[in-house]
Amino acid sequence: MDVLASVRGVNRIFPVSGGEFQALKDINVDIPRNKLTILRGKSGSGKTTLMNIISGLDAPTSGTVVIDGVDITKLSDRKKENLRRKSFGYVFQSVSLIPTMNAFQNVEYAMRMAGIPGDHKKRVEECLKMVGLGSRMTHMPAEMSGGEQQRVAIARAIAHHPSILFADEPTAELDSGMAAEVTELFKRMTAEENVTIIMTTHDVGLMDAGDMIVELANGEQVCQN
Repeated sequence: MDVLASVRGVNRIFPVSGGEFQALKDINVDIPRNKLTILRGKSGSGKTTLMNIISGLDAPTSGTVVIDGVDITKLSDRKKENLRRKSFGYVFQSVSLIPTMNAFQNVEYAMRMAGIPGDHKKRVEECLKMVGLGSRMTHMPAEMSGGEQQRVAIARAIAHHPSILFADEPTAELDSGMAAEVTELFKRMTAEENVTIIMTTHDVGLMDAGDMIVELANGEQVCQN
């Protein structure tokens, strides 16, 4: 297996009133390159905490996260921010599109924010067509369904050619049919875009849809297959 990211001995402890809460307990995970990895588990299992640590949004209390040979837990905040901006893409449960911009403008704006030089028109159109919105580029978020808005968010996240796309419960607000379509889109994108996708879900209908499955329960790693 060609491993892109390696998580070793990761623990995450949060201070709480009267003591501590251990959200992750000695996690060891290998994330394959250019595949869809699903972190599955019930609410509170620790899957989002693990994703945040792999993506550099949070730091482990102990342990290492090595991505393409670089231990990101040892990077400065500035270097981690630069890595997230240039090499990572994010899709969240809340799409957070800019309501005063149409689909094309939302994606193009994200490319400008990532510091991508040149004319973005071709890439923006390519990404929106990839997610099935070639005919909806000039539509505003309010004119789109929830599923369409999530697709714009996916196009926005992939536009700057990230090496890893992190998707935290991206189907939580969608019906089962649309959730399955989004997951299939992710699997197709891993091949077409040469991108590694890590997705969290508690949807039992999607839990076995990935190329790699990592199951968590009460902060502990139950299995990886």
